[in-house]
Amino acid sequence: MPRPLAVVMDPIGSIKIVKDSTFAMLLEAQRRGWALHYVVPGSLGFRGGVAGGRLAPLAVKDDSAGWFRLGEAAWQPLGAMDQVLMRRDPPVDADFVHDTQVLAAAQRQGAAVTNDPAGLLELNEKLAALMFPDCIPPTLVSREAAEFKAFAAEHGEVVLKTLDGMGGRSIFRSRHGDPNFNVILETLTANGQHLAMAQRFLPEIADGDKRVLLIDGEPVSHCL
Repeated sequence: MPRPLAVVMDPIGSIKIVKDSTFAMLLEAQRRGWALHYVVPGSLGFRGGVAGGRLAPLAVKDDSAGWFRLGEAAWQPLGAMDQVLMRRDPPVDADFVHDTQVLAAAQRQGAAVTNDPAGLLELNEKLAALMFPDCIPPTLVSREAAEFKAFAAEHGEVVLKTLDGMGGRSIFRSRHGDPNFNVILETLTANGQHLAMAQRFLPEIADGDKRVLLIDGEPVSHCL
């Protein structure tokens, strides 16, 4: 009997299958005989204290003209799944946090959830880099405009970003003396209400970046 797998992700009709890692996982899980279930976005919640959501049977294929087919959605407890994949993209807003809290409850009720909900809530993707100061450029996290200006004066060209974005969104390259610097800071910090990050610009980024994929804590030699 196929093992049930549920996936919490952004709307599947909007993904770019040529580079979407969640889609690659679903293709492989289907190939291995898992029964796929798509968690309808916005449907996670509780019924009688049981964590669940509206799940639709899902079939996928590697075809950009039509890469998925959904069956009829119905509410199910997540504990009925052998595996639940949490694959939502940032921003880590209130909805993201609430979905992760539902998944944490599902985990306590017996569901195997990947990635661990507690880790997702605790470890901000941007701030996690600060655990490895020897591997990152000079970095400032603040909401104070004066601190960002002093940082730019010290390092010249800088990159400014929010703490909850992804995919190049809300990332600005600027420099000391840039006439738009104040506007950038106002946008990123909402006029000093939210933390933002600045890092010294690395010209080597023109050569591309390298990413290390870990599975069970071990680096994978290569991936496509």
